[in-house]
Amino acid sequence: MDPIGHKLLQVAKGQLGYHEKVSGYTKYGDWYGKHVGKDPVFKDAAWCDMFLAWAADKAGVQDWAGEFASTPDHAKWFKKHDAWGHHPEPGAIVFFSWNGGKSIGDIEHVGIVESVHGHTLHTIEANHNDQLGRATRDVSQVVGYGYPSKVKVKAAPAEQKYVPKHSAPPPSAKEITEQPATPAHEMQTTAQHDSAPPLPDQQAALTGLLAVVVFGTVALALSKAKVRVPVPTPNVRVRKRGKHHRTPVEMPADMNVADLDAADAGTAVMPIVSAEAAALAEDKEFWGKITELEEDAELAFWNTLHSAISQSDSAESLNV
Repeated sequence: MDPIGHKLLQVAKGQLGYHEKVSGYTKYGDWYGKHVGKDPVFKDAAWCDMFLAWAADKAGVQDWAGEFASTPDHAKWFKKHDAWGHHPEPGAIVFFSWNGGKSIGDIEHVGIVESVHGHTLHTIEANHNDQLGRATRDVSQVVGYGYPSKVKVKAAPAEQKYVPKHSAPPPSAKEITEQPATPAHEMQTTAQHDSAPPLPDQQAALTGLLAVVVFGTVALALSKAKVRVPVPTPNVRVRKRGKHHRTPVEMPADMNVADLDAADAGTAVMPIVSAEAAALAEDKEFWGKITELEEDAELAFWNTLHSAISQSDSAESLNV
């Protein structure tokens, strides 16, 4: 038995007894019009071949059995695929001509062979007496047979596994064992490249960061040494010195404001300057920020420490 035809027979046996409607409507023609022919006219057309298309779809063998509404076109398709012949066998698609014609153009009906007994065929046919049922036919009415299993279907391309473009196949055991040893001087050169010194930009950044920290520390120390918080005395209210109550700091003779501005705008880190220059820089930028943070807990600690130092200095001057 043709194995593809066997699958068709299994589906066909499950549909035996189906009748077309009075209007000629069938579910097989309706399906064909929606999925294959794309035209509603097929829903009440002659349905002997459309049933085979429906059965092939349900069995998943449509590529081997074909999907047609025209029986001559279906026979031509089998012949084109070298799956056409004149030997009856179970599972073959059988094409009939009632007037005894033997050419494909004479074909009028189609069915599927269920069994063969001499010159007698037992078939399952759609649109036989307006229903799907079994029939007995003489081979003299046969134009030819289509053999689904002989249809050569081009296999779908195998799914290709993604391989990155930069990847390469692993080396063989022979390649690993026969790899030449790397000369000592090459290993030394490689090691030197692997442990290359930091880039100049990295060194400059580290040096600059260190200079900023040192400069900030010196400026803070000088500012605390020069600014004294008055010691509160009874019935005397002390006003905190604000931004507009600072005493100007005299710059050294060999430096001007333009020098400081140029150093501040440059890409190089400004070197540590004298105590007077630091005081001026602090007066220009540092105190603007300190004023905003005077209420901070850290600054409160420094104010308290200043008060204690000031009181100690006052007591020493009185003892003297």
